[in-house]
Amino acid sequence: MKKYIKSDPFFFQIIKHSMAAILLLVVALAALLPAPLLTPADLSRVPNPSRAAWFLTWMQEVVSYSKYAIYPILLLGGLFCVLPWLPGVASAEQARWWPQDQRWVNWLTIVSFLVIVALTIVAFYFRGENWSFGWFF
Repeated sequence: MKKYIKSDPFFFQIIKHSMAAILLLVVALAALLPAPLLTPADLSRVPNPSRAAWFLTWMQEVVSYSKYAIYPILLLGGLFCVLPWLPGVASAEQARWWPQDQRWVNWLTIVSFLVIVALTIVAFYFRGENWSFGWFF
């Protein structure tokens, strides 16, 4: 007989309800907020600043500092891909929030998320013509 990881069904109900709430929120926002699509591309009228899609603007912000700044982004993406196989990451014995032996993984994920959100906000609201800093509300 295989080894099974004991789990609480209540834990998965929380995940299922959270997933449904997030999906409902995303669908409602998609219905209420129009997509920020521009007119078809025209080389005679290039918008200034020309921004990437909203989910990529944080990368555009990072590479605006240096062309070599893409490498930490790739390194972080690779780290998240190989995370389950890294030494020091114990396999889960029980499903739970913030396990003590995986706390650094949780903090790495939260810090990465907050940095991405901050860079997206800077790229959207504090970059103006020729990608210069400014207050553009």
